Amino acid sequence: MNTMARSYDHPGITDPADDQTPQRAPAFEAPGDPAAAPVDLRRELADAGVDEVLKTLDDELVGLAPVKTRIGEIAALLLVERVRRKLGLASEPPTLHMSFTGNPGTGKTTVALRMADILHRLGFVRKGHLVSVTRDDLVGQYIGHTAPKTREILKKAMGGVLFIDEAYYLYRPENERDYGQEAIEILLQVMENQREDLVVILAGYADRMDRFFTSNPGFRSRIAHHIDFPDYRDDELLSIGEILLARQNYRLSPAAREAFARYIVARKAQPHFSNARSIRNALDRARLRQANRLVAQADTPITAQDLMTIETPDILASRVFTKTGDAP
Repeated sequence: MNTMARSYDHPGITDPADDQTPQRAPAFEAPGDPAAAPVDLRRELADAGVDEVLKTLDDELVGLAPVKTRIGEIAALLLVERVRRKLGLASEPPTLHMSFTGNPGTGKTTVALRMADILHRLGFVRKGHLVSVTRDDLVGQYIGHTAPKTREILKKAMGGVLFIDEAYYLYRPENERDYGQEAIEILLQVMENQREDLVVILAGYADRMDRFFTSNPGFRSRIAHHIDFPDYRDDELLSIGEILLARQNYRLSPAAREAFARYIVARKAQPHFSNARSIRNALDRARLRQANRLVAQADTPITAQDLMTIETPDILASRVFTKTGDAP
């Protein structure tokens, strides 16, 4: 078996293998101020306003318990890191770049916004803003176009969070003339060298993100937190719909609520379903049908309750049920 040669050229230094005297480990001395007062972590969390952000996130998003748990865990890590800094404990800045995977409409952008707020409140980014981009914002169409575009976006994002949706589109190996690789190389360099001033979140479908990381191991090695966003259950989608309506002073009648529950089941079985996004679009169209129904009955006085209530026909007129007419 080959062994690596070791050289000890300094006068008086010998190879440790030649010295059989047992070596005692140096005594551990805690860094920082030994007289520092104990820290109340719960108070620190409240003073930073992180509790408020986590509550807002919980109120904004139905379900997603695993996602909320992970965000809470990351917030706890950041809080402890901040306290360690206060007490003078030596520590390397944590790697905070993240990957959000899941289907469309599962709250990835909303969570990224709240994550940016948490990072700012705990002092890990200067501004706490979110810059959301796709491939088109980063990659140019001709030689010399990509680098300026990418650097301009990075300049805007510095001090906050850069959210790259459908990040796998940056890499197109089937096109030899594609300029995405140039954007990737710039991103990787900044993610490593300026990680104390920028957090990057890559987002997209789970299977495509896996292939992207396999093809670009530099990204995988820089991502510290992988968070998967599950699809919403039927009952959660119904709750989301009712919340969206309530925010606009609308509601479903009892019969319309039952019809909408059936709509959700039928719509999920069709192509291009996008979770909460599809629910929002469906309710926008239901409001359109309600308005047309009310105007068609303009000879009858209407009440505030009439204006607020989505009725069964407004739901059942969807193409999901009729196979004709307007979009799903």
